[in-house]
Amino acid sequence: MLGEFKAFIARGNVLDLAVGVIIGAAFATITKSLTDDLIMPLIGALFGGLDFSSYFVRLGAVPADYAGSLQDYAALKAAGVPLLGFGQFLSVVINFLILAFMVFLLVRFVTRLMPTREEEAAVAAEAADVVLLREIRDAIRARGAPSS
Repeated sequence: MLGEFKAFIARGNVLDLAVGVIIGAAFATITKSLTDDLIMPLIGALFGGLDFSSYFVRLGAVPADYAGSLQDYAALKAAGVPLLGFGQFLSVVINFLILAFMVFLLVRFVTRLMPTREEEAAVAAEAADVVLLREIRDAIRARGAPSS
């Protein structure tokens, strides 16, 4: 069983997937920082200093022992107050759209670098022609005809 597991792990697809997951997690962290630290503050500044993450609706009572601000989404959430955080959701949606667009650009770039099926078929056909010509040349040489 251990041998089968080693063979499974050593397959290229599994290793490629593992590398993809690790790079994807790092890429998501970069995208989250891009959204939270650069894009959302710019959008907030364009709309008069708005902080989208602070847009929420309280759906329940605040605990009696809560001493923080009633406008602090993170503190209220940590205190267990039920909240409808549509501003935070908007930030996550923008984060997703940026990540999806960046992945689209990456796939588009890699796709342009990779040969198309037609190009691969042309290379294969050319290789087959070269092999055929070599075989003809070798057959002529084997008959004793003078080579050019």
